[in-house]
Amino acid sequence: MSVLLLRLAGPMQSWGTLSRFTNRDAGTEPSRSGVVGLLCAALGRPRDQPLDDFRPLRMAIRIDRDGRIMRDYHTAQKVRPADTTKSPQETVLSERFYLADADFHVGLEGDRAFLERLDAALRRPVWPLCLGRKSFVPALPVAAGVHTDGERLEVLRRQPWRKRHWRDAPKNPLR
Repeated sequence: MSVLLLRLAGPMQSWGTLSRFTNRDAGTEPSRSGVVGLLCAALGRPRDQPLDDFRPLRMAIRIDRDGRIMRDYHTAQKVRPADTTKSPQETVLSERFYLADADFHVGLEGDRAFLERLDAALRRPVWPLCLGRKSFVPALPVAAGVHTDGERLEVLRRQPWRKRHWRDAPKNPLR
C-alpha cells in the first residue's frame, strides 16, 4: 500500500461534525469529511459529484500540536433566508467555534495511482484550499508526498516532529 501525507497547520481550523443552524462546532482533529472536502477542492470536483473513489482510503492522524478551541460570537443583520418567499430576518446571533494554532499530519492509505493524483492536485489546486472554512487557509504547504515504504501508522511515526516555538531549540546548537 501507499500513503499520502498531508500537513494541516494553520492559525485557525474548523473541523465541525455537529454544526446546526446558529451553533457551529469545531472538532479537536480533522474529520474525514473535512479532509475529503479539501482534496475535492484541490481536484476541482463539484459538490454534486460522487465520492466513490475516496471510500477505500484509510485515514490516520498524528497530532503535532493540539491547539485550543476558541469561540467567535457573530451578529448579522438583515440576513436573507435561503427560501426567497420568506422575509429577511432582522438580526441573527450565532456562535462559531474553531481550533486555534493546531498542527496535524494526516496519512491516507490506498491505491498509489489515486494518491499520486491527489498529491499532484494538492501541489497545484484547482480551487483554494482551506482548513474547514473558506477563510481558514493553511500556513504551510499541505502536500507532504506519497510514501510507498509502509502503512499509514508507520509512515506517520517516521515523520520528524517540528518544534512548537523558537524557544524549544537547543541552547547551544553548535555543540
